[in-house]
Amino acid sequence: MKVTFLGAARTVTGSCYALEAGETRFAVDCGMHQGNRAMELRNWDEAGMYRPGELDFILLTHAHVDHCGLLPRLVQQGFVGPVYTTAPSRDLVEILLQDSAHIQEMEARWRSTKKQRAGGLPEEPLYTANDALAAVRRLQVVEYDREFSPKPGVRVVFRNAGHILGSAFVEIWVQDGGRETKCVFSGDLGRPHQLLVPDPWTIDQADFLFLESTYGNRDHKNEDSSRQELAEAIAYSYRHGQKVLIPSFAVERTQEILFTLHILAKEGKLPADMPVFLDSPLAIKATEIFRKHARFYDDEARAVLDAGEDPLSVPGLQLAQTVEESRNINAQQGPAIVIAGSGMANAGRIKHHLRHNIWREGASVVFVGFQAQGTPGRRIVDGASSIRILGEQLAVRAKVFTIGGFSAHAGRSQLLEWLGHFRSPSMQVYLVHGEYTAQQEFARIIQERFGYAVHIPDYLDECTLEPGGVFQLTSRHDLAPRIDWDFLLEETQSKLAQVQDRVRHLDRLGHTSQVEIRGTIVDINSKLLEILSELRMAEAAPQSSGADA
Repeated sequence: MKVTFLGAARTVTGSCYALEAGETRFAVDCGMHQGNRAMELRNWDEAGMYRPGELDFILLTHAHVDHCGLLPRLVQQGFVGPVYTTAPSRDLVEILLQDSAHIQEMEARWRSTKKQRAGGLPEEPLYTANDALAAVRRLQVVEYDREFSPKPGVRVVFRNAGHILGSAFVEIWVQDGGRETKCVFSGDLGRPHQLLVPDPWTIDQADFLFLESTYGNRDHKNEDSSRQELAEAIAYSYRHGQKVLIPSFAVERTQEILFTLHILAKEGKLPADMPVFLDSPLAIKATEIFRKHARFYDDEARAVLDAGEDPLSVPGLQLAQTVEESRNINAQQGPAIVIAGSGMANAGRIKHHLRHNIWREGASVVFVGFQAQGTPGRRIVDGASSIRILGEQLAVRAKVFTIGGFSAHAGRSQLLEWLGHFRSPSMQVYLVHGEYTAQQEFARIIQERFGYAVHIPDYLDECTLEPGGVFQLTSRHDLAPRIDWDFLLEETQSKLAQVQDRVRHLDRLGHTSQVEIRGTIVDINSKLLEILSELRMAEAAPQSSGADA
C-alpha cells in the first residue's frame, strides 16, 4: 500500500492524503492550501498529482476549508465518486464551499479586470458556485461508530474527534496482497473540555497513525484562564471607549466565543451596554447549523439547553448580514465587541475593522486560533509594529491578546494523552498538519516516551506502508528550486540606481505623474519595510537543522 502526501505536510493547510492498494485509490480529505502565494499555487494542481478522475471515493474528516476546500476543484477536474462525512459536516461543508466559491469568483473578476486594463487576458476562478453545488451532491452521510465498506477490501469507521461539530478521526482497514493493514487518520483532534463539542474518543490499535501536530510543541491555557483573559480584553477596551476585534473562523470558533460571552454575561463580566456584533454571514449560517444539530453537543451545552437557555445567544448581539450593516459598525462611536472573519486576518470583513481600529490606543485585537506563517494575523502576533492592510500601512497600537485556550486543536500534552491509549508497539507514526519545527520537537518526545518510529513527510512524498517494516520513501518531488537571491537583489539595485541617475528629470513631468511616481516609491518602501520586519524576526528565531526526524 502506498500513501502520497498531497498537503498538510510540514504545514497546517491543504490536508489531503491519497492511498493506493491494488486497484483501489482514495483520499482522506481534500483541503485548500492557504497562506502565501507559493502555498496557494498548489491549489491549481499544475503537476496533476491529485489525479481526481482516478479516485474511487473521499473520506472527509470535517468541514474546515483546509480539509474540504478543494472538493469543488476535484469535481471540476473529473472526480465522480462519493464523499463520506458526518451529518453536521455535510451541512457545514455546503455553506463553506458556497462561500469559498463566491470568494474564488470575486477574486478572479478582480484579477481579470486588472489584467485586461493592462491588455492581458481574463483569469478563471479556481472553481465556481456550480462546481461547489456539484461537489455538495457527492456528499454522503455516515454515522459515528458504524462500520461501512466504500469499496470491496476497504472497511471504514468514523469516530468523534472532538474538534468541531461533526469532526471525526477515521479508522481504515485495507486488504492488500492477502494482508489487512489498519491506518488511522486523526484529522484534527479537539481540545478536551472545550465548549459545545464532546471530548475526542480514543482507540488502541493501528499499524500506521497519521497524527496532526498543530500544537506539538506547546500547550494551551486552561478554559477558565482563557475566559478571564477575554474578559480582561473586554474590560480594557470598554474602559477606553474602543472596540474589541476578534478575528474568528466562522465554524466552531465563533460558536465557542458566543458561548463564552453567554457565560461572561451570566458572570456579570460583559457590560450590559456593550454591543456584540457578529459580522459574518457565513458564521451566522454556521451558528444556525449548530443549533440544528444540537444532538451532537456535549453534556454541558445540552444542560444549558435543558435549562431553557440558548448557549449561542448573547445579550446585545447584533447580526451584520449586509455590507452596509458591516460598515455601520465602524461608524458607531464607543466600545463594542466585533467578531468577524477570517480567523487569520487574511481575508473577510475583519480586515476592514482592523484598518479602522488597529492604530487606535485602547482598542484590542483578540486572536483565538492558530495563525499560520505568512498571514497578517501571524505578523501581528509576532509583534509587528506596523501592518499593511487593504493597501494601507498601519501602526499597530491596539493591545494584542493571544488566547490559545480557545483553540479547537489539542495541545501537546493532550495529543500525547490521546496517543497514550494505543497498544500497538510496532505502530509507525506520521506527523502531519503542523509546522516543521514544532513537528521535530514533537517527534523527539513521542520517540522518547513511547518508542514509536516517527516520520515527518514533506509535500508530495510517496511512502510505502509495510506493517512492521521501516519508513520507505519511494519518491520526493523537488518543487522548491533554489531562489537566486544575489541575482534578484542585483537587479533591484540596478533599477534603483537607474532611477537615481534620472531623478533630476522628474521636474519635467507633470504634477500628476510626479504624484503617481511618488506613490509607487512609497509603496515599494513599505514593502521593503515588511520584508525587513520578517527578516528581523527570522534572524531572532532559533535555527532548525532541516533534517527529517
